[in-house]
Amino acid sequence: MRIGVIGCGGMGTTHYLSLKALSAQMDAEVTALADCRQEFLERAAAHFPGVHTYKEGMELIESESLDVVHICLPSYLHAEYAIAAMKKGMHVFVEKPLCLTMEEGKALLEAEKKYGVKAMVGQVIRSYDEYLFLKDAYDTNKYGKLKSMVMQRISGDVSWGFEDWFHDEKRSGSVVLDLHVHDLDFLRYMLGEPDTFTVKATAFDSGMINQIITSYEFGDVFVTAEGVWNVCDNFPFEASFRANFEEAVVCFNGTKKPTLTVYKKNGEVEHPDLSGEYNVSDDSAGINVSNLGPYYAEIKYFLQCLQKQEPVERAPLCEGLKSVELAIKELEAAKAYIKNKKS
Repeated sequence: MRIGVIGCGGMGTTHYLSLKALSAQMDAEVTALADCRQEFLERAAAHFPGVHTYKEGMELIESESLDVVHICLPSYLHAEYAIAAMKKGMHVFVEKPLCLTMEEGKALLEAEKKYGVKAMVGQVIRSYDEYLFLKDAYDTNKYGKLKSMVMQRISGDVSWGFEDWFHDEKRSGSVVLDLHVHDLDFLRYMLGEPDTFTVKATAFDSGMINQIITSYEFGDVFVTAEGVWNVCDNFPFEASFRANFEEAVVCFNGTKKPTLTVYKKNGEVEHPDLSGEYNVSDDSAGINVSNLGPYYAEIKYFLQCLQKQEPVERAPLCEGLKSVELAIKELEAAKAYIKNKKS
């Protein structure tokens, strides 16, 4: 399979390094790269001798004969570039969020169907070993019924984005569609659609939401999820959850080693073995990625779906759009909360 990567910045780096590792075991080769920044393009190209390079992603789509293209651009460009690639008959792996509006999402679904291609959304938490352990514990009642859960995804300010796109809600969707969408997507993946939710929020001086705390009810289970872009650049990234089951508490914190701990009601404490197929620490992306393993896993899954001509079930476009829909509703509720506080 001939693969192109559009966007060689933070997220693009995780993709092309994962694809490089996968090329050793699969019929998959990165043959084209695109980025408007020469230094990023050259850094990426150094990993792939003979690769074709482009300063414009659309030029790559129009010029190359590819099987797959990875869209690793700022969020507001996802839909435009993904649809253009589909029109050329390319299968598409598009980073999260799938899009920023429901109109874009519907256009993506129509394009996928019209052009007969497969597509997947990079909702990478669906491929994290710790979160999959949690989902399995829930699905199998391993520790009895789930009673409640707290999830957090906390970051410093996001001033490192290209042309400061994170701080523009029209381009990023705020912390809700960029960061918090990870946890709300996984909650949907594990628990289904919430029955109800309530929101509290704070905002930057600009008025853009930078913190959201959402309380959900899924039947008898209540969950609180927080997503934060703090005002200071030096605040360390942290993702965590605490799941309270009848017979145990399952705790994850990505800053700790080991990352996952199970505290059982009988007094036992366990650290489940989560040694995945590909666990490689890499900080060259310059973003909040401490282990390439989950990205490797989700991309491998997508390529295997293409090779075996099987449907994409882990994170298809329709699922990505449902998570965008819930995120938009939460963002609207967050804005209403801020407005009511001021009045």
